[in-house]
Amino acid sequence: MMKKWSRLFTAAALALLLIFASLPAFATTNSEDKQPTTVSQGTGRAVLDNADYFGDLPDSTPVSVDIVLKVKDEHLLQSYIDRSVNPNSAFYHKYLSVHEFENNFGASPATISALTQYLKNYHISTKVYANHLIISASGTAGDFNKAFSVTIQKAKFKGRSFHAAKNGPKLPRFLANNVLAVLGLTNYSELTPRSVKRPLKLTPNASGGPLSLNPSDLIKQYNVGPLYSKGADGTGQTIGIVTLADFNTEDAYSFWQQEGIDVKPDRIHKKLVDGGSDWNGYEETTLDVEQSGALAPKSDINVYVGPNTDTGFVNAFATAIDENTASQISVSWGLSETAITAAIKEQTEDPAYAQVFNQLFEQAAAQGISMFASAGDAGSYDASRDAGTYNLAVDNPADSPYITAAGGTTLPWSYTTRTGVKLNVSSERAWGWNYLYPYFDSLGLNTPKGWASYYFVGGGGGFSQLFATPNYQKGVSGVNQYTAVQLWQPSTDFGSVTPLSDSKIVTGQATGRNLPDVSLNADPYTGYKVYLSDPDTPGSNAGFITLGGTSVVSPQLAGLTALMNSSQNDRIGFWNSQIYRFAKQKNSPFHPLNTTGAENTNLFYTGTEGTIYNQGTGLGTIDVASLADHFQNPFSK
Repeated sequence: MMKKWSRLFTAAALALLLIFASLPAFATTNSEDKQPTTVSQGTGRAVLDNADYFGDLPDSTPVSVDIVLKVKDEHLLQSYIDRSVNPNSAFYHKYLSVHEFENNFGASPATISALTQYLKNYHISTKVYANHLIISASGTAGDFNKAFSVTIQKAKFKGRSFHAAKNGPKLPRFLANNVLAVLGLTNYSELTPRSVKRPLKLTPNASGGPLSLNPSDLIKQYNVGPLYSKGADGTGQTIGIVTLADFNTEDAYSFWQQEGIDVKPDRIHKKLVDGGSDWNGYEETTLDVEQSGALAPKSDINVYVGPNTDTGFVNAFATAIDENTASQISVSWGLSETAITAAIKEQTEDPAYAQVFNQLFEQAAAQGISMFASAGDAGSYDASRDAGTYNLAVDNPADSPYITAAGGTTLPWSYTTRTGVKLNVSSERAWGWNYLYPYFDSLGLNTPKGWASYYFVGGGGGFSQLFATPNYQKGVSGVNQYTAVQLWQPSTDFGSVTPLSDSKIVTGQATGRNLPDVSLNADPYTGYKVYLSDPDTPGSNAGFITLGGTSVVSPQLAGLTALMNSSQNDRIGFWNSQIYRFAKQKNSPFHPLNTTGAENTNLFYTGTEGTIYNQGTGLGTIDVASLADHFQNPFSK
C-alpha cells in the first residue's frame, strides 16, 4: 500500500511531510524555549476547583500518566479521510496502515525521543504507542511532581476519592508545544455506561407490551434478512468493543446458544489494557458483546477492557486502533460535554479532553475502521445524568465528528397500567419518556426527585459545543436548524427545572456538530434480552433481563457493519461522510422520523416535515439491506 500512497498522494503535501520529519525538532539552545509552559489537563476545572483537598499524595505512590501529542498536519489528515470514502476520488478505499499513519501524521521521532528522554531524567519509564500520539508514562507521584512542576494531592469530589494536581502541569516550551494534553495527574473519572433498565416493572399483557426482543426482531424490523440470504455472516471480520468493565465470556456463549444462533467457537478475545478493570458496569460489556456478536455470528470479538480512568479509556482506544484488527469498533461509555467543561456556571470547555479522543478517531477513519458511540440516554438533557444540570447538552465521545453517533427510538407498543393509564405508541418514534409521564404522574412521581430519576430519559441528541458542524452535515436539510417541543423550563443557572403546564412548539437555529447520526430501537420498554450471571461467577444466578439505551444501538451498528464488511472486498470505512451523501439521494436507505410534536421527541427536539435530518433521531432508522447495497455499489447511486 505504501507504493500506492506515495504515488497517489499530492507531491507537494508529501514533500512537506518528508521535509518536516527530517528536521531535528528540538535542536535549540534558545533559553525561551526552555521556559516552563502550562499544558492542558483532561479533567475540567469544575472538578479541580470544587474538590476538597486533604494532603499531598505520598511521593512513593505509583502514578500512570498519558502524554497525548498533537496530530501533525491535521487538515491534511481530514482531507485524506474524506477522499478515502469518496468513490470519485483516486484515494477511494486506499486506507492507511498504522505505520503509514505514524509516518505521516504522528509525532516525529525527534519529538518522541526528546519527550521520553526528558521523562527518563526523572526516572519515569515510558511506552510509546505505534501511532506516535500517545506516550504512556509510569513513575511515582514524586517523580511526576518534579517532571511537571505540580503537587499531586489527595482529593474528594461528589463522594469519590481520587488524586489531583490542581494547577496545570508544566513542561519546557519546546516540549509543551507538541503536547495536546496530559492525562492521569488527575484520575477522577465520571465515565458511565449507557445501558438503561426499566425503572418500573410492567408485566407483559395482552394489550401489546412491554417488549423484550431478540436479535431476530431487529433483523426483521430493519430489513437485515437479505444479507444473510446472500451468505453474509461476519466471516473474516473482527468486532472491537471498548469498555471499562470486565464481564463473563460464558454469558455471551449462553446467550447465543439459547437464542439458537450458530456462532464461531472461541470467538471472544478479552484484552486487558493497563491491567483491565473491575466489574462495575459489567452489564454494559455483556450487552455489547451479546448484541454485536449475534448479528455477525461468524465474526471474532475483541473486547478491550481498560480501567475507568482518563488514561484507561484513552489507552483502550489506542490499543484497539493501533492493533488495526477490528474493522468496526463500538463504545457505550461516555459523559456529557458539560461534565468535561470548565466550571458549570460559566459553561466553559476544556477542548483538549475531547480532542484527545477525536485524534484517535481520525486515525481510525484513516485506517478504514468504522467507529460507533452511544449518543446518551437523558434525551436532549445529557448533563442531567452526570452534572446535575438541565442545559441542552450532548454526549462525549459521540460528539466527535469522526465517530458515528447512535441515537434511539421507541417501537410501537401499548399498555394499560394498574393505575388506569393507557399508554400507546402507535408508530416508531424518537425515544423520549414523555409518553410515560402520565403513568409516572399517577404514581406521585411528579416531584423534583422524581423528575431527575424518571422523567429525563431518552435518546441523546442536539448540538455540540466542542466541535463545529462537519462538512458532511452541511447542506443537509434539518442540520443546524430545529423544531422542538418545549416540555420543561430550566432555571437561569440550569440547576433546576419546572414542567410546563402546556408544551409548546419552538423553532430555532444552532451550530456545531449535530447529533445523533442514525437511530435504532433503544427504549428499555421495547428493549432487548441480555443473559447475565453474577460478576466473576459464571452461571451463578444466571438468567435474562431486558435492557435498553443507546448503548444497545452502538454495538448493534458494529455487528451490522461486520455483517456488511464480510460480503465486501474492502472495509466500509468511515460511515458519516458516506451516509449523509446517501441520505440526500432519492433511494435513501434511511427513514427520517420527521413528524412534528410530542409523539416524536427526545424531550426537546422533534422532527420537521420535509427534512432529511433532525436532532431527535438524526437521519432516522436504517434499511440495512439497502444501506449495504449503497456501500457496495456507490457508483450506481
